[in-house]
Amino acid sequence: MNVEEIDRVAVLGAGNMGHGITEVVAIAGYDVTMRDVERELVEDGYASIEWSLEKLAEKGLVDESSETVLERIDTAVDLETAVNDADLVIEAAPERMELKREIFTDLDEFTPSESILASNTSSLSITEIASATDRPEQVVGTHFFNPPVKMDLVEVIYGAETTDETAETAHGFVESIGKTPIYVRKDVNGFVVNSVLGPFGDEAGWMVSEGLYDVREVDAAMVHQRGYPMGPFELADLTGIDIGYHVRKEAGKEVPPIVEEKVEAEELGRKTGRGYYEYEDGEASETSQADGEAVDGDGPDYEPGQGEDVDTLRIEARMINEAAKLIGNDVATAEAIDTGLRLGAGFPEGPCRRADELGLDTVLEKLESLFEEYGAERYEPADHLRKLVESGRTGEDAGAGFYDYGSGAERDYTTLTHTLEDGLLEIELDRPERLNALDQDLMDEIVNLLENADLDEVRAVTFEGAGDRAFCAGADVSGFAGIEPHEKEVTQVFETVAQFPRPTLAKVDGYCLGGGLELALACDLRVATEGSRFGFPEIDLGLIPGGGGTQRTIRMLSEARAKELVFRGEHVDAERAENWGLINRAVSEDEFDDVVEEFVDDLVSGPPIALRKAKRVMNEGRDQDLSAGLEMEAQAFGLLLGTEDASEGAAAFSENREPEFRGE
Repeated sequence: MNVEEIDRVAVLGAGNMGHGITEVVAIAGYDVTMRDVERELVEDGYASIEWSLEKLAEKGLVDESSETVLERIDTAVDLETAVNDADLVIEAAPERMELKREIFTDLDEFTPSESILASNTSSLSITEIASATDRPEQVVGTHFFNPPVKMDLVEVIYGAETTDETAETAHGFVESIGKTPIYVRKDVNGFVVNSVLGPFGDEAGWMVSEGLYDVREVDAAMVHQRGYPMGPFELADLTGIDIGYHVRKEAGKEVPPIVEEKVEAEELGRKTGRGYYEYEDGEASETSQADGEAVDGDGPDYEPGQGEDVDTLRIEARMINEAAKLIGNDVATAEAIDTGLRLGAGFPEGPCRRADELGLDTVLEKLESLFEEYGAERYEPADHLRKLVESGRTGEDAGAGFYDYGSGAERDYTTLTHTLEDGLLEIELDRPERLNALDQDLMDEIVNLLENADLDEVRAVTFEGAGDRAFCAGADVSGFAGIEPHEKEVTQVFETVAQFPRPTLAKVDGYCLGGGLELALACDLRVATEGSRFGFPEIDLGLIPGGGGTQRTIRMLSEARAKELVFRGEHVDAERAENWGLINRAVSEDEFDDVVEEFVDDLVSGPPIALRKAKRVMNEGRDQDLSAGLEMEAQAFGLLLGTEDASEGAAAFSENREPEFRGE
């Protein structure tokens, strides 16, 4: 079966994951049946979908009415009724192997022989689940992340006998419902995200248990120094300390004493009101105090400046080592791992990319010293990590590590995607989980790509944002964690775009704020959907635009409007942006692609030399007095008269045909 043959889907389970998956599948246009063992559970799940769809509709995040989406959802209690005509079944039952095997035994009997059977398990063996059927080759893991409506990642996991055809169909299905799949090519405990994420909390637990630091110091260091969205103890409180505890126990791993203590005391985090932090009024437990004083229940209360001496490399080295094990064992690629941790855990960058920045030799040396000191298996360096270092692939400074950092086509890009076809270089900012916010990696990659572009092949460039919410929502502050302000040279990317010797166009759909607006303004042309929003929110942070925003707006707009945009920090809609002259066109979603295509066709088919000269004369002449600008224009005009493109243009005009410019 291939993805085009999937018409009807069945989701088994109406709890948080089950009704969430059902909603996502129905929004994508599939007919879906949601089933659970009791009618009340099904009704509760359906009510949750109704509520969620109403909220999405209010925010304009669904293209259809909630009623239209709901018409595609059926409900059932009887298993055979739910699955007897399903092309794909996604099981989302509680995480008990005995229960899942029982379900899959029944699915083997009740579903059509060609149906694909998928499990949403987050930790159990796909191979063991599949062994309950007579068609293990058609069983695959599809691990959605909670909540499915908001989280973009899905791990597509092979069991021992899963065929490529089955996995590829599941992968294609995940893409068809607007999610981002990553392959997990072997059935390893924890799959990809949880395998690499495990040491984030585990090693932090050992460090505190050893008395080296306290909870707040570690959390503050990982968030404020290293840019992670949450500290490891804050995250454990959110997900439940017992969850991580049981995962480690099931995997046969030693558990840090501080975790044992919390589980034994039934202080499991937010759900019990107390974990590593307090979530209700009362005395804090001993391990959650910074100074021995009682605290109120405000939750995580660490602050910037705490934990400046924390050995963050000890935690990161272990995560990187787990990633290296997965790559070396052909479980996943570096790209898949980094995508998984960015989308599934909210990391500002993936562990492989971060490792290349740190230096793999530095990571290896850290692991070796820890292994020598403690003798614990968890510090044993992965063979793949050793091989990379021994071969000289020690990271970005060496030109290669987990990724290649050569020029142009030789470079592995981790934060953008690009294609070059028929003269058009299309660049997509690929950080949808961060609303395509600019971090140093993304800016560096844009500069590298443009500086190494083949100008004989490129006639025009477009920029757009991945996902359906933002062109670019500004600078990713977490991406600059630990960098001193004077070290940040964030303007090179904007100047590189502005000075690129080919026409550039920003395709804006969604938020275009701060650095994102500066990127769009550095382009020559801007076309936006009517729902897009523009603004410079920096003033609300006590800052000003730092990538040319103040200077480009004052030259493009009236002084009053430019200052309003910068001083007030408010968003303006696309209609006002067009009226002000900030963008070229504001069009409806339905018209957007057609209007962009019209612009692009003119740029790609136009005379390359004349367009290049026009861009240069207009850019440089803008800052000259009129006489100097006119002189520049006259010189360029005279040079163009001698080109073959000018002769072709004249001939085509006289012959009443379209010119074919060759850039000569």
